[in-house]
Amino acid sequence: MKTDCRRRGRALAGPLAVTLVAAALAGCGIGPRYRPPGAPPVGRYTHRAMPRTTLATHGSAGGAQRFHYGVSPRVRWWRAFRSRPLDRLIAAALGHNNTLAADRARLLRARAVVAADEGIFYPQLNANLGALREKSPTHGTLPGIYSLYTGGLSVSYYPDVFGANKLLYNSAEAQARLVHDQLRAAALALAGNVATAAVQAASDRAQIHATRHIIASEAELLRLTKLQYRSGAVPYLSVVNQESQLATSKAALPALLQQLALERYTLATLIGRFPAQWHPIHLRLSSLHLPRNLPVSLPSVLARRRPDIRAATEQMRYANAEIGIADAQFYPIVQLTGSIGQESLTASRFFDAASNVWSVGASLLAPLFHGGTLRAQRREALELYAEARATYQETVLGAFRQVAGSLRALDHDAQALRDEGDAYAASQEALRLAKESYRAGAIDSLSLLTTEALYSQARIAYVRAEGQRYLDTVALYTALGGGPLPTRHHNGTPGANPDRPVSTATPQRDSR
Repeated sequence: MKTDCRRRGRALAGPLAVTLVAAALAGCGIGPRYRPPGAPPVGRYTHRAMPRTTLATHGSAGGAQRFHYGVSPRVRWWRAFRSRPLDRLIAAALGHNNTLAADRARLLRARAVVAADEGIFYPQLNANLGALREKSPTHGTLPGIYSLYTGGLSVSYYPDVFGANKLLYNSAEAQARLVHDQLRAAALALAGNVATAAVQAASDRAQIHATRHIIASEAELLRLTKLQYRSGAVPYLSVVNQESQLATSKAALPALLQQLALERYTLATLIGRFPAQWHPIHLRLSSLHLPRNLPVSLPSVLARRRPDIRAATEQMRYANAEIGIADAQFYPIVQLTGSIGQESLTASRFFDAASNVWSVGASLLAPLFHGGTLRAQRREALELYAEARATYQETVLGAFRQVAGSLRALDHDAQALRDEGDAYAASQEALRLAKESYRAGAIDSLSLLTTEALYSQARIAYVRAEGQRYLDTVALYTALGGGPLPTRHHNGTPGANPDRPVSTATPQRDSR
């Protein structure tokens, strides 16, 4: 018995020594350490300092907007417009948009892959049980026809000697976080697109209404001009000019109607409905409230918060891990195996002590010559990181350009709305005076209708300026990265807290 134990001890000595060496080297990591990009080297978005407050002017959309620097937008930023139709549209889009549903499924799939690959850190244990009936050559040591009954347990383990498994884990984790941030960016873009399409449709409807009023006024003007021409009061040139003006006004209407139809179809598609099935939720400019207090995140906060920038950061993290994985291909791979079980030629003696079998082993696989493949793979990983870094920098520059453009646009929108408001107010006063003069007999109906047409044109210009101010406000919110974190998953999977980072860690074994 003592001799048998000594033999087993000597048999285990080699694998145990390999295990101890592997444990001692487990702290020797390979690959470059990931260093996240620092804060942008600028303290503001525009070349010149922005005013704290925009101009105040006429109408419900003419209030002064105040920029609160250092404050980030809230998650559901669209509620600042205080419009129930807009809330309903965006809620429907976030719940039924097919692109967003596909992105959610992609995220769940990435997390499932990560969870499945996490087993690389643990030993793999398997059980086997089998029976074999076989005929062998009769001149061998075994009988010509025999049965073999086997059963047992086997275990294999890849110790993380040089940290390669950890690198694979980091790579998969970065991929899952990348998908997560891409989902957030898609939800932000979706909310912004819905709000933009809804506001543009509301502006189109207001312009269509004013254009139809202009067409009616100019048609009446043409009728009166023809009567005056027949009586010899005006030359025929006046008739031709009025016909041309009426035709120009009519030509503008189909384009507005087509634009409105396209906005409706766009909204239907964003909400996941066929245009023929969807009943439009009409949004009017009068139902919107212009947000008076606009949060403007600090540049350093924007670089950390905006989803597409976060996704670009995770792409860099993934590329950095890929460099480490490429480095790991130059190092040996250690595998530890062991098994214990029973083997017997007869079922009756399967559980006898003499049928016991076991094995313990260790193997080491080291690359010697691969024809330059490993070095080429490392160069590929280095270029992948360079590409990811350049993409990150371009993403940050694009985000800052969007914020700067939106800030300037809001300042200019306030000035444009003031000027259009002044013109609109002047046309209203002119129309009031024309009506009084017409009632007093001082002017004819032709002059009154001309003034009404000018009033309608000023109204259209004002509606455009009003809608543009709402559109640029939406653009600022989306540029600052204020958006929803989608939490609705299918199959009853609970969502995550929007303000809590989501853990998506799990490794993925390299197939090379």
